Amino acid sequence: MKKAELISDSLELHTLLSFITFVKSKNVKITKAEFVISNTDIDLCPKDGKPEYAFIGRSNVGKSSLINMITDRNKLAKTSGRPGKTQLINHFVINDDWYIVDLPGYGYAKASKTSRAQWEKFISEYLTKREELLNVFVLIDSRLEPQKIDMEFMNWCGEKQIPFSMVFTKVDKLSSTALQKNMAKYKKEMLKTWAELPPVFSSSATSKFGKEQILNYIEKINQSLLGD
Repeated sequence: MKKAELISDSLELHTLLSFITFVKSKNVKITKAEFVISNTDIDLCPKDGKPEYAFIGRSNVGKSSLINMITDRNKLAKTSGRPGKTQLINHFVINDDWYIVDLPGYGYAKASKTSRAQWEKFISEYLTKREELLNVFVLIDSRLEPQKIDMEFMNWCGEKQIPFSMVFTKVDKLSSTALQKNMAKYKKEMLKTWAELPPVFSSSATSKFGKEQILNYIEKINQSLLGD
């Protein structure tokens, strides 16, 4: 299946599940999660054609912790108190059926201009050219009001027709009222330039909130491909 077809399928599914906080489906159990390869060249990425789901966000948004949470593996993705640690495209095969792809975080101010340019180049190439990529989970710190860098990245994804979902992280760090307030601000900001919103999830690596919803969403996309 070509990338245009994959994008079309995924965009159609996004329309059906627009602005959601949960997805009703059977529980998805991850029985196997293994590291496969790290690189900065999409030509070196796995060539078995399995669906890929990328995770990206601002540095220190809790990306590695979220990946470990949804896979029930404490050390699958490397966590660090130092932002900007992830500097490669990291592939993890899940249940031998699909991949989680851990991408470098954007917006790390202390990285050199050369490093940032290199990251931007291979991240852009992966996101725009990788035919197996079906969805990008854009992680957003739920404690913050809409950030310019997050909005710019999501608008760029839209311009490039890259299917993506929004995942608000660290929801255990603020009250339900504050969470809904910040999510509403993002919704308002998005609708200034978007006709409709992408799927939206809330998550907590600490309480494991959002795990089933994210995995069920991935399963729905995988199952839609099998139905073609």
